[in-house]
Amino acid sequence: MNQLQTPLFDAMSAFYKNEPISLHVPGHKNGRVFSEKGQALYNPLLGIDATELNGLDDLHAPEGAILEAEQLLAALYGVKKSYFLVNGSTVGNMAMILATCNEGDKVLVQRNCHKSILHALMLANVQPIFLRPVFHEEWGIAGGVAPKLIGEALRAHPDAKAIVVTYPNYYGLGEDMSEVVKLAHQKGIPVLVDEAHGAHFQLGDPFPNTAIMAGADAVVHSAHKTLPAMTMGSYLHIHSAYIDVDQVSFYLQMLQSSSPSYPIMGSLDLARAYLASFNLDDKNELKRKIKDFRGKLSALRSIKLLEAPAGTLYDPLKVVIQSKNGLSGFELQQLCEAKGIFTELADPNNLLLILPLLKMNIDFPFHEIIQNINNATSGISGSGDGIQANGWVDGSSMIGLEMPYSLMKLRKPKSVGFREAIGKVSAEMVIPYPPGIPLIMSGEMIAAEHITSLKGLMGLGARFHGGSTLINGELLVFESGQSG
Repeated sequence: MNQLQTPLFDAMSAFYKNEPISLHVPGHKNGRVFSEKGQALYNPLLGIDATELNGLDDLHAPEGAILEAEQLLAALYGVKKSYFLVNGSTVGNMAMILATCNEGDKVLVQRNCHKSILHALMLANVQPIFLRPVFHEEWGIAGGVAPKLIGEALRAHPDAKAIVVTYPNYYGLGEDMSEVVKLAHQKGIPVLVDEAHGAHFQLGDPFPNTAIMAGADAVVHSAHKTLPAMTMGSYLHIHSAYIDVDQVSFYLQMLQSSSPSYPIMGSLDLARAYLASFNLDDKNELKRKIKDFRGKLSALRSIKLLEAPAGTLYDPLKVVIQSKNGLSGFELQQLCEAKGIFTELADPNNLLLILPLLKMNIDFPFHEIIQNINNATSGISGSGDGIQANGWVDGSSMIGLEMPYSLMKLRKPKSVGFREAIGKVSAEMVIPYPPGIPLIMSGEMIAAEHITSLKGLMGLGARFHGGSTLINGELLVFESGQSG
């Protein structure tokens, strides 16, 4: 197949060039009817913001351009079936879990998973067994799950029906997936991988191998995170007889919008072609630019550049720095933003930068970035008080929920103070965002370590999803014996 072809984008482009008269949705009528204030920014895009018209195909029943584009995607990644996603990796995580797991199934799940994984587990009403990831001390973050623990979990829970892992983590760190897949397949169960940050791993060296190459059964990619695709544009790949493709398609129709965005889908087609066009010269030039950028960052007196922990796979597009002057990651981020440098995320210790997947002929202002970071951080000191952001890292290596999802639906939550919440079952997820990994999960017992981490994050200015009463110093909990 010719990977330089872009069938969906070409169909959209032909539609635009014909200057059609719209008597269909959306209401902006190809940009003819729109707020004058927004026309300058939006008009170039509105002409391709169409609907399921003749020649543009239908995401939920593809037969033409979308089908061709998805077939090219599957061929590039070497899988049985690939899907375009317009609701982000969230919908891919949900679809692969709902299509694979039945109510009451026991599922092994990496504890530092994205909230969309937990939402999918709730919808499927399964019995999750959460596995503690390795912890990288210098970085102060959790990584992947060691294959040894996967093996122990399979022996402790021989009735497990699936394994759900995150690879790599938000910071680009991961464990080799080959052994995990081997252990799962020996038991005849699938491995479902949230590989949101690894869409570009298909390129191989200098990047880690994609979980697809390790034999994973279902893999989700956030194309928009590291490929040149629009926000919310993602891929779902199926490459296993363990996964029912018809079920996946069913749940994607249920979960995704019935009015999918053509600009997003067109960008997914273009992003796939961009990735496929990457050649050895492009990769060598990208490696040179990243090496040069990291070298100049490490030379800054106020900055410490983190290196990959021993034995860990690491994505070179992710650059993680810390302050040498006692600044938290949040403080470092604010200083950089004041100089026009907007980074991906901050945590109590780190600041994460995501570099672009550059081809040879594309410039990027690396020199300006170095200069502005240096100007932002020179001569400024902080308190140096770091915290452990994950209150669960020292807990049991395998843990289930204190209260099953089915029972949580019948219980009425109660708001209590932080101290009183210790020893009670959480009725909500409390999620520092980004990265979207719950500090506290619905249904788990709240420990003193959770509260210590929570207070520390709040004091540093972290943002949260969930935790509706945090501002009052309270959490929602379930009390035993209380029903709604």
